[in-house]
Amino acid sequence: STVIKCKAAVAWEPNKPVVIEEIEVAPPQDGEVRIKIVATSVCHSDLYHLFENIHKDGFPVVLGHEAAGIVESVGPGVTEFQPGDKVIPLFLSQCKECRFCKHPKTNVCEKSCEIRIDAMSPLDSRFTCKGKKVYQFSGTSTFSEYTVVRQINLTKIDPAAPLDKVCLLSCGICTGYGAAVNTAEVKGSTCAVFGLGAVGLAAVMGCKNAGAKRIIAVDTNPDKFEKAKVFGANEFVNPKDHDKPISQVLSEMTNGGVDYSLECVGNVEVMRSALESTVQGWGVSVIVGWNMHEFSGQPIKLITGRTWKGALFGGFKSKDGVPEMVKAYMNKKLMVDEFITHNLTLDQINDAIEMMKHGKCIRTVLNVSPQ
Repeated sequence: STVIKCKAAVAWEPNKPVVIEEIEVAPPQDGEVRIKIVATSVCHSDLYHLFENIHKDGFPVVLGHEAAGIVESVGPGVTEFQPGDKVIPLFLSQCKECRFCKHPKTNVCEKSCEIRIDAMSPLDSRFTCKGKKVYQFSGTSTFSEYTVVRQINLTKIDPAAPLDKVCLLSCGICTGYGAAVNTAEVKGSTCAVFGLGAVGLAAVMGCKNAGAKRIIAVDTNPDKFEKAKVFGANEFVNPKDHDKPISQVLSEMTNGGVDYSLECVGNVEVMRSALESTVQGWGVSVIVGWNMHEFSGQPIKLITGRTWKGALFGGFKSKDGVPEMVKAYMNKKLMVDEFITHNLTLDQINDAIEMMKHGKCIRTVLNVSPQ
């Protein structure tokens, strides 16, 4: 196969709009697959790289990691995929060979670029633009008509699945949903979800599907409560409405605290509040939101029987879990369409980034190529 010239959104430098450019995408090398991106959506992690995690050496880069597409060609040694396959790229690899992949209790993988914080953009990419090497983001880089990924960062899905919907299952929905069902292991009970972006709403849906009776949605933006109701939340708390700490408010509402809490904001203060909102004896609090700062709490909170844990990608082993979630969606066991508030094209990506930055959308799907 040959070099493909196509359109992509290139982030030349931090804190600036991305630019639609013509880029060259080299053929897939050993163990790699080149895919045509059909649909991609903007997730907060893309913004994090662009606006907060300012590694000057991580640019220029093609961002994007929540997507779905079709295999265009495969590199040497690839047996699992062939041209025409419907696929979802995965920021979290699953090599199936390392000691972590072989362990039933974790979904981290030694070959994943996501776990090493400074390595969001591995040097070796198949992109060039105007004669310059362009970095790959999270092993995926989906804000492009074509991208090349390692076969361990790709999974094949039901060919009948609508790609402009199931692209959301490659990050946000699995992250929140799995945090509730896999990591917290919610059983019918009382849950609190902090933060009602896509991840938080997916966590609400996970609690509901796991049979939780009371699902308390916590957010400082009350406009989000209507949407949370759609996914199964039945009580709503805005911390700004109260003089006392939110943990105290929840404790008073629930006779000493909730059974499960999920932090879907990525704020270390909120993480502490979420832990302190759980009941002693058996309360479980899961950190879902991404944050590089130090966090703190009182040991007594854990000594008296609470559990504090974190979840990456909802605990799903990526290659195994995503096709299962697609199947659940196709069998009407999972809501996906309800997360999509806007549909735009790749050319309108800066509008999508602005909407996400200002909390004006839950998920905006960019239709990149026809299915």
